[in-house]
Amino acid sequence: MAFIGIDLGTSFIKAAILDIDACDLQQVRRIPFPEPLKNADPLRVEFDLAVILDAVRKLVAELAAFPVTYEGVVMCTQMSCLVLMDQQGEARSNCIGWRDQRVLEPHPSGSGSYHDVLKQRLTGQQKRELGNELPPGAPISFLFWMAERGELEPGLVPVSLADFVLSTLCGSSPNIESSNAMACELLRLETLGWHDGVIKELRLDKLAWPPIRKHGYVVGRMKVGGSTIPCYTPVGDYQCALAGALLGEDELSLNISTGSQVSRMTNTLALGNYQTRPFFDEKFTNTFSHLPAGRSLNVLVDLLTEVSRHSGDASVDPWEYIARAAAAVDHTDLEVKLSFFPGPIGDKGSISNIREKNLTVGTLFRASFENMAQNYYDCALRIWPERSWKNIVFSGGLARKLKLLRKIIEERFETTSRLCPLEEDTMLGLMVLARVFSGRAESVQQAMEEFRRHYAAVLVDEE
Repeated sequence: MAFIGIDLGTSFIKAAILDIDACDLQQVRRIPFPEPLKNADPLRVEFDLAVILDAVRKLVAELAAFPVTYEGVVMCTQMSCLVLMDQQGEARSNCIGWRDQRVLEPHPSGSGSYHDVLKQRLTGQQKRELGNELPPGAPISFLFWMAERGELEPGLVPVSLADFVLSTLCGSSPNIESSNAMACELLRLETLGWHDGVIKELRLDKLAWPPIRKHGYVVGRMKVGGSTIPCYTPVGDYQCALAGALLGEDELSLNISTGSQVSRMTNTLALGNYQTRPFFDEKFTNTFSHLPAGRSLNVLVDLLTEVSRHSGDASVDPWEYIARAAAAVDHTDLEVKLSFFPGPIGDKGSISNIREKNLTVGTLFRASFENMAQNYYDCALRIWPERSWKNIVFSGGLARKLKLLRKIIEERFETTSRLCPLEEDTMLGLMVLARVFSGRAESVQQAMEEFRRHYAAVLVDEE
């Protein structure tokens, strides 16, 4: 018996067989997430839903061909994407992605951008109740932009990408789980219900908001091979990755990939000068997200490889050389700030204190890694000022790939660390959830503890 796990990620749409009794991940398949639709407006980032649906159908069909009896489908998704559906279940928009920045257009009032006006409409208390995020690339921003322009049709249903996919494939009414409702930036954290006051204030109350379901709720049934199996509420990939990291209450999470997050799991809601998100088992996380990581480092890589790419000689992976060169540098007074994109630490990066002999590939990336470590440390102190964490849990592709980066972070934090047991952290998170949804564990915390014991034994055997 097994589950099908599906991850609608930013880079790939992935699916795998989840053997939750053997704690085994099998037959991982992936299809690149489609490129954005061509658009004359550079601020808009939208995707073709038909292409996404076809990819999911293809992956499910491939897994259905194996001689496996499936118990259900569990899914996670890149957060903050928006799809508008009508009451008949048909899509009335493309998938608007989290990189969409249309809300940065000037507002007709002359009071700044649409995003500026949106933030002005809300009180500080309301922002805290919503989790203290409100990024430009979020459904609240997209919907506000449409409402202000008179382009928001009453009665439409706003849903996440994963909820649209399951609603379509199962022929069921759309629902949404609290982690994806939070990504809309319209969830009231105290009640885990829609923030009706903010929705009304922003003139979004004519929409048909989907019911918020607890994780583990069956939202529909899908035909897989000769069986029809239950599909459970999709969850956000952020929460799923933390579950896959098997995060303990005394551990600090650093997820480092395209972007990065610093997170702490808490048993109670504690609103503060940081982002607050719902987790599983009625727990919460205090976090800072959108911290500079792979996307910012790629700005430097693209600069260094521009000539070779222009000449058509881009076959060599530059990261192997970068890792060696940075590891050969013990210290540098070169200074790099990786805040090339808007985030909690600013929106203007820099390379400074350049001298004739201190600007090399090794010093450039050593300084970049040190900047990342300092950013993580500064944010960690804001969510965990007593500094009582016992160790760091690393997850994400970049953290796994760059041993030197992990070492520099350990030195800055003066602590030890461990890696997420599997490279596919979200798939392991889906296995954790499947164990709960199937009744094999009573809670996500219990399932994570069971997986921690399993992988601790595996690592000992391997040694």
